[in-house]
Amino acid sequence: MSGQKSNPDVIIVGSGPVGLATAIELGSRGISCLVLERAARMGHAPRAKTTHTRTREHLRRWGIADQLAEASPFGIDYPTNIVFVTHLNGEFIFKFDNALYCAPGQDERFSEHSQWIPQYKLEAVLQKHALSFDTVDIQYGQEFIAFEQDDDSVSVRIRDVDTHAERTVETRYLVGADGSGSVVRDKIGAKMKGTYGLSRNLNTIFKAPGLAEAHSHGPGIMYWQINNEVPSLIGPMDKGDLWYFMPTMVPDGKRYSEAETLDLIRRSTGIDLPYEILSSDEWVASRLLADKYSEGRVYLAGDACHLHPPFGGFGMNMGVADGVDLGWKIAAVLQGWGGQALLDSYETERKLAHEYVMDEAEANHARNPTNLYKQGMDEHTPEGKKLRQELAATIAEYKKNEFYALGVVLGYCYQYSPVIVDDGTVSQWTKSRDYIPSAIPGCLAPHGWLDDGRSLYDLFGSGFTLLVLSDEHDSDIQRAKTDALASGTPLEIVTVADAKYRDLYQADIALIRPDQHVAWRGDAWPDHNIFLDVTGRSADQFQGKDLDRRSA
Repeated sequence: MSGQKSNPDVIIVGSGPVGLATAIELGSRGISCLVLERAARMGHAPRAKTTHTRTREHLRRWGIADQLAEASPFGIDYPTNIVFVTHLNGEFIFKFDNALYCAPGQDERFSEHSQWIPQYKLEAVLQKHALSFDTVDIQYGQEFIAFEQDDDSVSVRIRDVDTHAERTVETRYLVGADGSGSVVRDKIGAKMKGTYGLSRNLNTIFKAPGLAEAHSHGPGIMYWQINNEVPSLIGPMDKGDLWYFMPTMVPDGKRYSEAETLDLIRRSTGIDLPYEILSSDEWVASRLLADKYSEGRVYLAGDACHLHPPFGGFGMNMGVADGVDLGWKIAAVLQGWGGQALLDSYETERKLAHEYVMDEAEANHARNPTNLYKQGMDEHTPEGKKLRQELAATIAEYKKNEFYALGVVLGYCYQYSPVIVDDGTVSQWTKSRDYIPSAIPGCLAPHGWLDDGRSLYDLFGSGFTLLVLSDEHDSDIQRAKTDALASGTPLEIVTVADAKYRDLYQADIALIRPDQHVAWRGDAWPDHNIFLDVTGRSADQFQGKDLDRRSA
């Protein structure tokens, strides 16, 4: 790219959603980065198909949420129903409407609804936007080999996949967004700890002409087929009659041929059509967390540092949030308004979120199609009907946690982060699957829609934002501006003197971070320069300049 330096500030290994999100966060802040990918990814069979509300809020902040909506294969209004059946041509059991909060329309709790869309379409939108920045370069056919680092830089060894020629590129930071088999993770000596092999699964993409019309259960994005033969998940994926199929009871050591996979589809659905397998790969559901997320100037993000079952659709979305958190913090340090403690907070903050999500994903996995089946429930008998009714009650009670878990998507809190300032309420935060907006420091800033139709988030700046929620705070605003200038911290002032938001934030003033989490709140601007606290710096970095008005 025209603005790409020969030695980029950051090298990112991996061009999936995590690597691209990191590149966009950096590129939008003027930081040069080089993204390395061994092979072109477009068209790969996706596992992730849900872009959660929080991820789309990041896309809104980047100005590309509408582009993702336009890429919807069946239109943004397609019903995101989750339907439980015995077979696709069998008995109905239960249905969740508007699962995962995908229905368009304004909701006070968030600025963007979720979206059901294959991951490769999301990647295409992210890639296009990343390449719109002169400071971002994406190079395919380039393989990360190894690195060496010192206190100031990282030397990254790269191999051309076709020619096998090697080169070394100097950079300030290296990010491993290279997935579950991360080479970067291996090179820093990080180990994945937890439980491997919760289940073995098959992910098949196939053409199914006429399948949507061959069953009577109505439109949906996922059908849970609960039977004794082939318990599985199945659903439409893209135009051209593309469907996905995932049996959840793959025996250890079993390798299915194409003919066997086609037989599984026919037996699971009870519908015989001229199916065509496009891709089929096996994968293992596990719960694993890296024992460290960084080593010096090298950081891990996404599946490289956390793996969990896909039930709930959290994985890819959490990885995007990793890229956002790491991206703005690296940019802050490179631009001089962030300290090492800010980068150190990456692992502290994200591990809190990862552990929260992993608990939910593992609990969801425990009630998969295999485990929900009861002998005789697929029979056309009074006893079969009774068993289906009992299962429907169980699904309604327990599986709603998987499909309506807005508190998991939006409600995690960085309450123990070293760059969050406790106002005495941090210990009051508790986990909840039901999202209850809270401005407790560390939480996502409570959202709302303004009278003119804009989102409150649309007012926030790319740096820190001082959100003033009542009148007569001119002196506080001026002191905040003075402290921001003295510490070199980018600050936007936003005044919304509305009792609704004052009640929502439970304070007159709130300091919002670049990632839209609350860093501090209070009724008056503090006496000391709080920007040092929330950006991980100390006063001695400013060569004796007095940053504490209490000592003036």
